[in-house]
Amino acid sequence: MKTPEKSTLLQRQLLLQFGDRLKRLRKEQGLGTVEMASRVGISRSTLAAVESGDPGPSMGTYLRVMSELGIGGELALLAGDALQPAPAGTAAARSRHARPVVQVLVRAQDARHEVQDLQSLALHEEAVRLVRSDPALLKQAQDTLERWLSQGDSHSASLWRQWQDVLQNGRWRTILARTRRAQELRQASPLTSVLPEQVRQQVLAQVGDLKRGVALGDTGRAYEPRGS
Repeated sequence: MKTPEKSTLLQRQLLLQFGDRLKRLRKEQGLGTVEMASRVGISRSTLAAVESGDPGPSMGTYLRVMSELGIGGELALLAGDALQPAPAGTAAARSRHARPVVQVLVRAQDARHEVQDLQSLALHEEAVRLVRSDPALLKQAQDTLERWLSQGDSHSASLWRQWQDVLQNGRWRTILARTRRAQELRQASPLTSVLPEQVRQQVLAQVGDLKRGVALGDTGRAYEPRGS
């Protein structure tokens, strides 16, 4: 059974933090969602996806939002050649000064149940990946859901009925969003029951690393938990 790569959850949290930052910058500049979307030339729903760190929008869309918010200069760090090694034989290459150390701390915050939300999101992303590749697992989740519904009235019944549509029609974006409804659906989910225990434990361990903080940059490793 293939287990989730550490970089997958790390990249997801980076996008979540980035989306939150863009949303905060927009609000600090006094821009509403209608005006911002109009300026960028995208729909409000696409802007909402960007600000929620959704991997769906293209990189170009993210960059256009950055440019409109006045942080287009940071694109040099993404697309420029300033971080390339100095040409051999040049004074810069012979310099004995230590090169600058660039680090980014990626951390899931405890406030507003962010850790629990990230954990739930990560577990469901893994479950979706598995059921999309194995129809037997999808059937397993549907059988679990039908068993729950057959047990009679429940305060989760409306959520379970929506889950029927999600599973039957593959409406995965509905449950992987950062909306309140998506969070409610994940809390009443039959989908994580298909996850092997090994996958579940690895996701939980990665979330634990992010809760403590993960340093990215010139550390010698791409994924380094704090205190390691």
